[in-house]
Amino acid sequence: QVQLQESGGGMVQVGDSLRLSCVASGGPFNSKALGWFRQAPGKEREFVGAFRIVGVKYSFVAEDVKGRFIIPRESDKNTLYLQMDNLQPEDSAVYYCAHSGQYWSDTSTYRWPTNYEYWGQGTQVTVSS
Repeated sequence: QVQLQESGGGMVQVGDSLRLSCVASGGPFNSKALGWFRQAPGKEREFVGAFRIVGVKYSFVAEDVKGRFIIPRESDKNTLYLQMDNLQPEDSAVYYCAHSGQYWSDTSTYRWPTNYEYWGQGTQVTVSS
């Protein structure tokens, strides 16, 4: 059973940065992809970014955070990071990491929460103006 533990959230001001971490444990696990999602009160869980672990490794983030968020290169199958810069109030949410035993050539497939089998408990990010 894969266990995921996020950390690094907090309360920050507009324009500040945060670096989230997600540590995977409980292996051996058939990791193919890791993802970041977020959920604000009253809203659906939203895709933030993904990291494909096998084959040609690559990461990408959602269009609405591109240019501000990245998944750093030091991410690997055991630890996933999310570097968030120039944070805005609309970034306030609980951020979750997720694990999938599958990978896909179509990047849009990574955006669906149902494609991930394991989830962390989340870490709160609050951005105040």
